Amino acid sequence: MKFKVELEQETDGRWIAEVAELPGVLAYGESRQKALAAAEALALRVIAERLEQGETSPEEVNLSFVPA
Repeated sequence: MKFKVELEQETDGRWIAEVAELPGVLAYGESRQKALAAAEALALRVIAERLEQGETSPEEVNLSFVPA
């Protein structure tokens, strides 16, 4: 699994990071790096939940996050 993280700075200075391939994985941060870290952490939680629920096979999991 390779996920692209879209990063954008809001007009108020906050950064927003989104992983489009994982619905609901959207995070804000006061810096680009903090937004990216928060989005990656949330993506890992979503993937862990999918593994626990049997929606994703462990063999399918080999993660990479690439800032866009």
